[in-house]
Amino acid sequence: MFIDRVVVQVAAGTGGSGASSFRREKFVPKGGPDGGDGGKGGSVYVRADTNLATLLDYRYHPKWVAERGAHGKGKNMSGKSAEDVYLPVPAGTEVRDADTGEVLGELVEPDQTLLVAKGGRGGRGNQHFATPTHQSPREWEPGEDGEQRHLELVLKLIADVGLPGEPNAGKSTLLSVISAARPKIADYPFTTLEPNLGVVGLSDNRSFVVADIPGIIEGAHEGKGLGLRFLQHVERTRAVAVLIPMDSPDPQATYDLLRKEAASYSKELAAKPHVVVLTKADLTPDTRHLPLRTEAGAPVVQISAVAQQGISDLLEVLWKTVKS
Repeated sequence: MFIDRVVVQVAAGTGGSGASSFRREKFVPKGGPDGGDGGKGGSVYVRADTNLATLLDYRYHPKWVAERGAHGKGKNMSGKSAEDVYLPVPAGTEVRDADTGEVLGELVEPDQTLLVAKGGRGGRGNQHFATPTHQSPREWEPGEDGEQRHLELVLKLIADVGLPGEPNAGKSTLLSVISAARPKIADYPFTTLEPNLGVVGLSDNRSFVVADIPGIIEGAHEGKGLGLRFLQHVERTRAVAVLIPMDSPDPQATYDLLRKEAASYSKELAAKPHVVVLTKADLTPDTRHLPLRTEAGAPVVQISAVAQQGISDLLEVLWKTVKS
């Protein structure tokens, strides 16, 4: 099961309390204060793990709590600090405060860490409160509370090229032809229910990663269909390949719709360089390019994934677009 958005509760550990103690030694009738400090409570971090591809584990483990620090003891012995807790997430995860919506950070690089809940400081023992006029203090401090918060973890796949398009535009078929990925392919809308990644290999040891997302319909940026949930997965891509089937009743309207939905969802997404891919060329007798008005002079490539026509030309255009 592909899970790309979860809410978890995290709680850092409370610091240990300081001790109130006095020296008790032979031949020392009036020993001074020797209460040790409490240990620091454990903090909670989020860490990128390249072995993970989904947030599924957090469906079954939604609460993460760090241990509290140990209390101080006599003989100036400080309490042991608690171990920190690390939440492993796939690279590409964005971390938000679920209550305020504030973006706390994002983890893109392997083993990158982010502090999300700081452990409480340990309290001071009575040794710190001794003065020339107050030589037998019994004061001590309790440990500070650790931070608690609700986190929203949002996974955004890291790919070079995203494949937005309407349902049944041929995205999954194209991905299966140009990579080793094997997404589900069928002739009904919304066959793709979760994103798929594929690595495309070219000559001279060149390669790039392609992300296939579920079909986009009008109003996707408002939550219609499945587009709103998965448009986030093309936010990190370097380029976008807009797929338009040649048997579409109005290819220009389809192109305009897809560009409008991208801009409505994210201006940054709409500003990414894009390539227009006319798919299903084998279904139309006319092999000429359809007259499309593209934004910013975006290149247009005509292909048939089933017949494997124009695939090599498309891959070279995508490579140049990614590296530009």
